[in-house]
Amino acid sequence: SSRSCLTWSLILCSGKIAELLSPGSVDPLTRLVLVNAVYFKGNWNEQFDKENTEERRFKVSKNEEKPVQMMFMQSTFKKTYIGEIFTQILVLPYVGKELNMIIMLPDETTDLRTVEKELTYEKFVEWTRLDMMDEEKVEVSLPRFKLEESYDMESVLCSLGMTDAFELGKADFSGMSKADLCLSKVVHKSFVEVNEEGTEAAAATAAIMMMRCARFVPRFCADHPFLFFIQHSKTNGILFCGRFSSP
Repeated sequence: SSRSCLTWSLILCSGKIAELLSPGSVDPLTRLVLVNAVYFKGNWNEQFDKENTEERRFKVSKNEEKPVQMMFMQSTFKKTYIGEIFTQILVLPYVGKELNMIIMLPDETTDLRTVEKELTYEKFVEWTRLDMMDEEKVEVSLPRFKLEESYDMESVLCSLGMTDAFELGKADFSGMSKADLCLSKVVHKSFVEVNEEGTEAAAATAAIMMMRCARFVPRFCADHPFLFFIQHSKTNGILFCGRFSSP
């Protein structure tokens, strides 16, 4: 039942994922719901001082600004500048330094959508190579934020070729049950919170040469839209990624 799925996701994700399945999404005709959950909580290797957090303006667009609680820290971090997309990249390590938050901040004259169009996993791995970055003292201003989003994954999975699983008579779940089953619903819901202590994130699924410039950037001020990634440094695996475009 939807209540069982919700209870399960609440337990695994420390209460961060609520209403995984909306009321009415599961009925007597529902045959199979795909459920998966992951939860992440990481403290910064060097935490932001809460006393330095203050209200600042976040530039949503050229014509719109919104207030945001802006955290501040001056410390030594790895960073670089990718000239071909006019974007700064900053690495904020978590305790243990096996996981990092990587922030891609375009210049104010560069639209975030331009960066997104150029971004591929291969480029991301190359652009975020720690051995190619400078390590220096930098003033970091980063919004405190919380994001939550839901996605219906059926159309995405079908576009990737996973169509039979949703069709009765074609789906084969005989390894799970003798009943004639097919997937009825696959919903993905994610939660990410970034504050002075670190990052809390949860996700539940119910079912050529690049220009790398050693440009001196003493300030990294994320007061306009940016991309963020939680990455495992040894494998380059991405645990979570998202876009912060408005408080």
